[in-house]
Amino acid sequence: MKVFIAGIDGYLGWTLSMYLTARNHEVSGCDNFMRRDWVAERGSQSATPIKEMTERLEAFKENFNSGLQFRRGNLQDYNFVLDCIRSFQPDAIVHLGEMPSAPYSMVDVHHAVFTQVNNIVGTLNILHAMKEACPNAHLVKLGTMGEYGTPNIDIPEGFFEIEYRGRKEKLPFPRQAGSWYHQTKVHDSHNIMFACRIWGIRSTDIMQGVVFGTRIDEMRDDERLLTRFDFDESFGTALNRFCAEAVIGHPLTPFGKGLQKRGFLPLRDSMQCLTIAINNPPKEGEYRVFNQFEEVYDITELAKKVQKVAIKLGLKVEIRNLENPRKEMEDHYYNPDHENLLNLGYKPTHDVEKELEIMLKDLTKYKKNILARQEVLIPDIRWDGSRNKVHYI
Repeated sequence: MKVFIAGIDGYLGWTLSMYLTARNHEVSGCDNFMRRDWVAERGSQSATPIKEMTERLEAFKENFNSGLQFRRGNLQDYNFVLDCIRSFQPDAIVHLGEMPSAPYSMVDVHHAVFTQVNNIVGTLNILHAMKEACPNAHLVKLGTMGEYGTPNIDIPEGFFEIEYRGRKEKLPFPRQAGSWYHQTKVHDSHNIMFACRIWGIRSTDIMQGVVFGTRIDEMRDDERLLTRFDFDESFGTALNRFCAEAVIGHPLTPFGKGLQKRGFLPLRDSMQCLTIAINNPPKEGEYRVFNQFEEVYDITELAKKVQKVAIKLGLKVEIRNLENPRKEMEDHYYNPDHENLLNLGYKPTHDVEKELEIMLKDLTKYKKNILARQEVLIPDIRWDGSRNKVHYI
């Protein structure tokens, strides 16, 4: 199968390119390297060394005996998007090419507007290019479980049945986004659903939980194939950040009460799930939703798991809660469904503690890169717009 990956230089995109190629898919992709720029703007860097794309492509060819087609460009440029898709004629398009950070979108008006324009316009360009150049292709769009918010009822996979004033209908489950970034994902979902309805496009909207991990087996021992690992407040997700903190002896920092619940899954399982979606396309005109996560944990549970594994490896780790810079419910009900991928054959491969051990051992090799930017571990982006560093509780 021919798979085009938008955002192929990123944490998930680069990893997916190897995972698919190892399974005999033909892969092409594009990127404009903005993730590298955004992290640098926030005063941080990847803990793992990230090579320039030319070196990455050389290593890819050496390890997989297959070239990776790559083009540099911006998804906001419709002609670029159209040319990429028209020339490659993919069977599936995996759209990972968006600004993926809630805190970054909350910095100020400029970051909020950039996030909205970049993400929504890029998705619209992909939809229109598909209509024009490959209307039978399958769009696998990376959404987020954050679209749903934390409602006080169970969360279905995209749709639910409702009865109102004696009439019944199956409708999209209400979205309650928690940042300007999450709002773009909600808009994407609505736009994709509309395109499926009017143009017959087929799409899978992946509501992904929080992904953690440093590697997949396909990276082997070639450092040039490593994917990025961010640990700053904007691009370092909670569990990745906790592991970076543990390695340098910094306190693990759950926000607020630390009772916020989310769905989590290892990087290797994210690859498995995305590939299952690619290999099992929906029918023409169908818009479907997969909630993609392995288990639900609260943030304190995860901090304690990191602490337990770190102590086993000889690291001294304490947990110190920070005041929460976000506007969110800190103690809430959370029970999302996730049957669709399991029904298609998804089998979780690692338990959390085994994956954490791999992560901590990997990150120990690059401890100096974390130490060099350790000031970014304490957030200074607040949802109320102030710019003061948060304090320990």
